[in-house]
Amino acid sequence: MYDAARIEVLEGREAVRKRPGMWVGSTGERGLHHMVFDVVGRAVNQVLAGRGGSVDVTLTPDGGVRVADDGSGGPFEAAGDTGGPGLEALLTSFHAGSGPGDRTIVAVGHFGVGLFIANALSSRLTAEVRWEGVRRVQEYARGVAVAPPATVGPGTGSGTTITFWPDAEIFETTRCSFAVLAERFRQVAFLNRGLRISLTDERPAGAARAVLFRFPEGVRDFVAALDAEVGGAALHPDIISFEREDPRMAGTMEVALLWSGLRGERTRGFANSQATVEGGTHVDGFRDGVAAAVTAYARERGLLTGADPDPEAHGIAGGCTAVVSVKLDRPEFLGATSELLGNKDVRVCVAEAVQDHLSTWFETRPERAAEIVDRIVRGTHQD
Repeated sequence: MYDAARIEVLEGREAVRKRPGMWVGSTGERGLHHMVFDVVGRAVNQVLAGRGGSVDVTLTPDGGVRVADDGSGGPFEAAGDTGGPGLEALLTSFHAGSGPGDRTIVAVGHFGVGLFIANALSSRLTAEVRWEGVRRVQEYARGVAVAPPATVGPGTGSGTTITFWPDAEIFETTRCSFAVLAERFRQVAFLNRGLRISLTDERPAGAARAVLFRFPEGVRDFVAALDAEVGGAALHPDIISFEREDPRMAGTMEVALLWSGLRGERTRGFANSQATVEGGTHVDGFRDGVAAAVTAYARERGLLTGADPDPEAHGIAGGCTAVVSVKLDRPEFLGATSELLGNKDVRVCVAEAVQDHLSTWFETRPERAAEIVDRIVRGTHQD
């Protein structure tokens, strides 16, 4: 018989180590990477919230991961009424911060569970803070402090460095994939204009490798890179882009698109810097807006007659490479993996903004607009 007496109640660090998959998704490589993403996510948000601009991630020869930022740093202890919890509290207990439900928060990983989980699932962790001219360090073993925070000397600048060694007793592998981390960091840099993020791999003996990502043009640079990857030959070299805030969806949108000579649609959607692989209302709104602008222009110029039906939104975006990034205060995801955005207001807002901006672009570039729209209309009729 199974009754209440058999229920095992676990709390805090013990609960995390007992059921790690609940917090990082799995004990395989995927879960390992999510733990890294969550630590990097805090560093990114520290940088974006302050005067800093850099996050440097290093895979060390002994299997550790070092994440350093030049944000504002802060105390190990509680930071008072306005500063929130200190770093020690973040490392040793669950903390409900701003979370992914805030447009200013960059969600690098899917779980967003913070430093406490990384500390609990690491065999060792060292935390260093540079703040108010002092450098302080604290070490942990499997989530338990080895000693109180200690002042180890003067600190130049400000920021935080977290170095952790994923626990081989927890994870099936503790070896991170350079390629997987690099691709995600590249996305984050594209979606947060001006952020500088580097990844260095010191594990190969005598053959360290490093990449640095920083994109001053944000999603415009993203679209150019996506088009180059597939060997696109742009019908028009100008990338069409815009940003807009809309209070109806409690957020902002950043959209860039480019028509090339290739068939098929390559639209990438993101919500609060998370890839929405299955799409959602922001991607649907983008297609609606493109379809409305192209159809209206084609009918005004006689490229479509009254007898011709409106082309479908999916077909009309053929040959288009696009990035649609929204940042929302209250994102609503369908499903457990946050890969499908469900906010209804987003579809209308994005569609209106895309139609307005694209219609204006067509009007100011009539020859290029006619070339693009004529090709789209002929392509949809052939299909």
